[in-house]
Amino acid sequence: MSDNVLIEIAVDSVASAIAAERGGAARVELCANLLEGGVTPSAGMIAAVRAAISIGLQVMIRPRGGDFSYELDEIDVMARDIAMAKSLGADGVVLGVLTTSGRVDVERARRLVDLARPLEATFHRAFDMSADLLGSLEDICATGADRLLTSGGEANCVEGMETIAALSKAARGRIAIMAGGGIRPENAARIIAATGVREIHSGLSTTMESPVAYRNPRVSLGKAQGREYQRHQVTEESVRQLRERIARDHG
Repeated sequence: MSDNVLIEIAVDSVASAIAAERGGAARVELCANLLEGGVTPSAGMIAAVRAAISIGLQVMIRPRGGDFSYELDEIDVMARDIAMAKSLGADGVVLGVLTTSGRVDVERARRLVDLARPLEATFHRAFDMSADLLGSLEDICATGADRLLTSGGEANCVEGMETIAALSKAARGRIAIMAGGGIRPENAARIIAATGVREIHSGLSTTMESPVAYRNPRVSLGKAQGREYQRHQVTEESVRQLRERIARDHG
């Protein structure tokens, strides 16, 4: 990997976190329920991952799936989860709060960022759901967040490259811009070159067949049919391939 490009990998298990570190990632974003885009992981999961890896650990702070406009009781849950993440050795937290009109809720987001100190704070891709990206960038800077994760308001970073580049320029060094959304080994160097970002975020999850032999085809406990017999995990090789492709094509 080019020494100037940091790789962050989204993970939801101890095994994935270990694989990310072994593959050469500099940081992981730890979530639960990545099918919902990630929610806050359990205390047990945070503690176990912290014990298993030495690279950076960013913890998702999101009390539920769905939209990013939160009631006061949900903000209280987020505040408690930030305190939990701090006590368990996280290096940073990842959060995002919007108003019902699609603007950044500066007051509530700033409160959470302040609570996170001295940890880092990343404003996640709730930003991509906001009504005015350049205006939202200014609002996020006002929250004191250290980093913004974005796909440029598009489904993936390839489609959002032009906007990510504009955001990087508009940030003027006040906040780090991290590209995330659909980044794979085959497109990472292109996205980095087009946007000028120095940090990228990728999932790289691989679907693995469950080793469970007995299966009841009549029952599915979740909304995604058949998920009981699948596992989704990051592999060491996928992270290494991403790192090596960036080094080869961009480094």
